[in-house]
Amino acid sequence: MECQRLSLPPLSAPGEVVTFYSYKGGTGRTMALSNIAVLLARRENASVPVLMLDWDMEAPGLHHYFEQHEERPGVLEFFEACRQQLERISLETARARASGQGAGREDAALAQRVLDAIDWQQYVVRVDQGSPLYLMRAGRFDASYSERLAQMRWDQLFDTCPALFRCFADTLAQHFRYVLVDSRTGRTDSAGICTTLLPKKLVVVFTPNRQSLEGVDALVTRAIEYRRSHEDEQRPLLVYPLPSRIEMGDGAQRAEWRRGDAHKGIAGFQPMFERLLRTSYGLPQIALDSYFDEVQLQQTKTFAYGEQLAVRIDQGGDRFSLTRTFEAFLHWLTGGYFPWQSSREIALLGAISEARQALQLEPGRAVALPLARDLARLGELYRKDGRSAQALDAFRQSVEIRVRLLGEEHPDSLACKSGMARLLRQLGKLDEARFLEEDVLDVRERVLGSEHPDTLSARACLAKTLLLQGELAAALLLQDTVLATYVRQLGGEHPLTLEAMDGRAATLLRMGRLAQARQVLGTVVAARERLFGAEHGDTLRSKLALAQSLGREGDLEGARRLLSAVLQVQERRLGSDHATTLSTRDLLADIVAGQGDWAGARQLHEDQVAARERTHGLDHPETLMSQRKLAEALLRRGELDAARSVQEQVLEVHARLLGEDHLDTLHSKKQLAGTLQQQGDSEAARLLEDAVLSGSDRLLNAPVTGHADSVLDGARHLQETILAGRANEQDAAEPDTLVSMISMLQGMIEREQYAQAGELAEHLKSCLLRPGVPGKLRRRGMAQLKRMYKLQGDLNALLALQEDEVQALEGALSEARIEQR
Repeated sequence: MECQRLSLPPLSAPGEVVTFYSYKGGTGRTMALSNIAVLLARRENASVPVLMLDWDMEAPGLHHYFEQHEERPGVLEFFEACRQQLERISLETARARASGQGAGREDAALAQRVLDAIDWQQYVVRVDQGSPLYLMRAGRFDASYSERLAQMRWDQLFDTCPALFRCFADTLAQHFRYVLVDSRTGRTDSAGICTTLLPKKLVVVFTPNRQSLEGVDALVTRAIEYRRSHEDEQRPLLVYPLPSRIEMGDGAQRAEWRRGDAHKGIAGFQPMFERLLRTSYGLPQIALDSYFDEVQLQQTKTFAYGEQLAVRIDQGGDRFSLTRTFEAFLHWLTGGYFPWQSSREIALLGAISEARQALQLEPGRAVALPLARDLARLGELYRKDGRSAQALDAFRQSVEIRVRLLGEEHPDSLACKSGMARLLRQLGKLDEARFLEEDVLDVRERVLGSEHPDTLSARACLAKTLLLQGELAAALLLQDTVLATYVRQLGGEHPLTLEAMDGRAATLLRMGRLAQARQVLGTVVAARERLFGAEHGDTLRSKLALAQSLGREGDLEGARRLLSAVLQVQERRLGSDHATTLSTRDLLADIVAGQGDWAGARQLHEDQVAARERTHGLDHPETLMSQRKLAEALLRRGELDAARSVQEQVLEVHARLLGEDHLDTLHSKKQLAGTLQQQGDSEAARLLEDAVLSGSDRLLNAPVTGHADSVLDGARHLQETILAGRANEQDAAEPDTLVSMISMLQGMIEREQYAQAGELAEHLKSCLLRPGVPGKLRRRGMAQLKRMYKLQGDLNALLALQEDEVQALEGALSEARIEQR
């Protein structure tokens, strides 16, 4: 091995630092790093410079994989030299940094001054003569190594110069494409440096056991939170989980630890990382199915002993080899992709990128048409993943290329327009979807004929859009035409015929023709059970639609039996936390609640809350909605304390995430106030209601508002509900209540919302006419009532109000005379 000083030129663009961390030892972390380093150094004709840093100083081992046994300085000695340089820092520099002015810049300058004074290249050794692979070992393992390591106070080094480690990483990244750091395990200062301060990417190596997973969860959360909360560390940190030591011979146990098993108390590493990454990066939903399908380091007897490099021995690359697993992992790690991006997406993005580069060199149909095909496939993939904006952009580009090269009426152009229209329909952009679908249908009818399969498909798609636009008769007419043609051409039980019947039943349900819808759906369910089986996805979807039809007809027991059966199948086949399972459980809970079985509803809602906390997180809107429904079930059962606890949790999240005046927060306050009232805590309930009234006023009276009409209507409804409730109470004539009611009525009059103001006016009038109302307040309220009736031109109401006012005054005078006597 080379021992002389290296001279490494800087790169044209900086590389990246990647830390490999495991909470426990024995995970194969160092083995994984060594193999990945060899693969990276082989790239681009073995011209990619790669540096390995052995920061696991208590148990160093990287040098064993490369037979680098010669004693030489390493990481420990380098930072000893840094410490000595820092000790020479002048008091003037220290005072400037302590003043707080430009502290971040002073730290960086100090760190660079220290690093410039040390020749870091003398601590690096080349470990492969066939590729640019280098190692900075843990240190010189002489008799003083342990003592010197114990004296190295990493926390003091950081306190003296916080930017030192970040600048050290930047310096190395200027000379190496990849800097791979082998971190210390556990929760130590050195592990914190490796995972939090140094890297751009963090590879978390773990074996499937509770200790390892819990430790990794805490470490990743802490590292990302540190990056997010410290001003000088506003750099992205990308996390890549790497399961290791996976026993390939036991499929059942492998599935349990990957997906989880609630009965055995196994959370599953995939759901854990999905929750962790979703929460850490603020994403609504992610899936790691494709990633973990490809990335699991299998346990092999060959490499269980010694320090052998699998990528040097096992170069076949078949589907059972470690080499192939490492290469698959590198697709995500070095390709700039996130773990939640599927391998299919990565392949399409790669093909699209290559096609764009080829188009710049040699434009033509031979490259452009495959590009349009891949863009359409990518758009469909994004549509299914719920990434609507990216899907729409991909579809638009594909349509543009195909129309330009093939023409408006080419089958490929029409197919791409159909895919784009389906996405627009999902996004609620119904006019745009309808425009495209009518265009596609017109061309297909003219070119292919009215009974061609593509024409029938276009007609069915247009019917779905018309249904959503509320044009039910037009949608049903199209569906009847499609269904009649399918029955004549294919027969009554062909899958396309059954799909057409399903669509027709949905329209009948919207039209309120429940008996007809139930009959059609019953036929579809029976046919699909015969053709596909009782547990086929299409069969289950038809059963769900039939259950909804039964529920609307009032046959709640029949709907409950059907939904319970579907839910059992979905829990067994898809899992308790699958999105489809969650949707079915919601439907069943609503039916059970409709039956008045609040004990059953409570159990379902508790299951739903637990599942959504696992899949979406505590703060997700769907989790909060499930908690609201659980609170309602608890209230119905008289469990007021439990309901109050749930409602307080929901309110805390809404206030923290959305603000005190957000409509969802106001609704949460209103619901909690109702529970407090039932518990007899009237004062606390009234304070919350006052907060709702004030927040609603701020929403309604904001000088510049971007709120949707539904939000403003919701705020008004909250005010009306509270004030109407108070108008029926004994304290309805209290000045504060009357002031709020008068202000609300005045706002409605100014907005000319006379219909909404009518009910409030009646409540206000009855309150104003009660004895004991201050005269000034009564006159103000009466003036607003008279103003409203005058603007409406309602002379009868105005005369009746004046008569009521006179009678109230006469009654008050009579009472006063009696009291004087």
